[in-house]
Amino acid sequence: MNTTSDIVAAGSPVALRGWSRLLRGDHAPVRLHWALASLLSLVAGALLALGFQPFGLWPTTVVGIALLSWLSDQARARRVAWCGLLAGLALYSMTVSFQAVVAWWLPVLMVPVLACWVLLTALGQHYVQFLRAWPLWSASIWTLVEALSARFPFGGFAWERLAFTLPDQPLGGYLWLVGAAGAGWLLALSGCLVVVVVRAVVARGGRWLPRMAAGIAAMGLLAAVGAVLSAVPATTGAGRGVTVGVVQGNVDGSAGPHTMGYARSVTDNHLSETIMAMARARTGLDAMPDFLAWPENSTDMDPNQDEETHQLIADAQAIAARPILVGAVTLGPGDDGRQTAGLWWDASGETARYAKRNAVPFGEFTPLKDLVFAIAPMAREVGRQTIPGTAPGVITGTLPDGSSVRVGDIICYELAFDSTVYDTVRHGAEVVVVQSNNATYAGTMQPRQQFAITRVRAMEMRREVVVSTTSSLSGLIDARGRVVEHSQEDTAWARTFTVPTRQGVSAGVSTGPAFEAIACAVAAVAVVAGLVAPRRARRGGSLH
Repeated sequence: MNTTSDIVAAGSPVALRGWSRLLRGDHAPVRLHWALASLLSLVAGALLALGFQPFGLWPTTVVGIALLSWLSDQARARRVAWCGLLAGLALYSMTVSFQAVVAWWLPVLMVPVLACWVLLTALGQHYVQFLRAWPLWSASIWTLVEALSARFPFGGFAWERLAFTLPDQPLGGYLWLVGAAGAGWLLALSGCLVVVVVRAVVARGGRWLPRMAAGIAAMGLLAAVGAVLSAVPATTGAGRGVTVGVVQGNVDGSAGPHTMGYARSVTDNHLSETIMAMARARTGLDAMPDFLAWPENSTDMDPNQDEETHQLIADAQAIAARPILVGAVTLGPGDDGRQTAGLWWDASGETARYAKRNAVPFGEFTPLKDLVFAIAPMAREVGRQTIPGTAPGVITGTLPDGSSVRVGDIICYELAFDSTVYDTVRHGAEVVVVQSNNATYAGTMQPRQQFAITRVRAMEMRREVVVSTTSSLSGLIDARGRVVEHSQEDTAWARTFTVPTRQGVSAGVSTGPAFEAIACAVAAVAVVAGLVAPRRARRGGSLH
């Protein structure tokens, strides 16, 4: 039984030295039979995966981080690498298996490659856990590896970042303050603190209760501050309201590479649903929109080169008497190029455009084409190669009353990339719209994963986000990441939403990139320090 003297003793110099040893990593390395270590590694990866949608069991993320961190403290680096690889295989098998609807070989190729990032995370933690204040360096390693995975190879794949589990977590409140990179770092730190608490319980015997209480209190304070921050009103100034009509026309095909149906059918569907949207507005069921938002790939033919598609859009615009933000596939540049673009279309045709900057590897373009085509001839179905745009995603359009609005346009896969998202508000976007085509992945976990990422971005930017998709989860997310309304999958749907125009950027948009850079530098220095430390400092050479 712990007494008052025990609790006082927890703050004594002896106890503080004990905490110092734990934070310095002055403890015996983990020793497990390889079979048990392998099993626990798979469990760690599964726990990490369960934090993402459609599972959404966010407490498991913290436990998964803690378990992988603990497994990273085994004596031999090669054992740690093996455990990291197994954890990565479990994580990505559970979260990106939806790629199989495009081609069976995609997850077979992607999962082992992506798992190597978790391997690197485990190895990095392995080399810093004997350093003083190791949880800080370990959390920074998570940030470093996520930063690398968002850039390499082939432009990166950033779909499973820790921050994307945050929309319903208390730590989500930090998003607008320190960005996705900073909030993800805090989540990683929380998992590492769990390890510190457990080690205190195991190592310090009779006075475990006050020490455990202190550790839990620290994590509770972190969560409580996050909850308070989440309730802070939007920091970007609100101006006049703009009413956006969201049109989800649905598709005629089934999930997979041929989901869009026959040529121009998707544009036919969006014309039909535009008629329904305007009928709702003109009969008073919905507010009259200032402009309409069609989703990514709402045209599968270039409307500036295909006369029939051009006429379909012109008819929709004439019926609505409103400009339309059209999601189009355009031809060029070059004979084999194409671009996915948002086109501002009014009575005179296209007046402004934004070209998608982040293309999906193996989906919109094929890296190492000659090699990939030789190994997997099905990859040729990608067809023309997407040429990324270079300009920020901001379109200036004229509204029916003659005023102008600057629309921040984020197209589907781009949601995962900080710089692309941040550029919309850094370059003056007043309203943020996400155009997406999730029809290929209908019935899989991908649409819900993407919607969760969109919620994170709304929380981070402190902006309302209007979402328009071809066939699933269109709707409105408010500036605190709460879902106001969304459509169902595989349906035609239309609604109008009035959102305030906003100016300026949140603290998270300003500080997030700097936080990421600092954390990456800290992680690199810590790993180097761990590698060059004298053998005796590594607990008797246990790291080798």
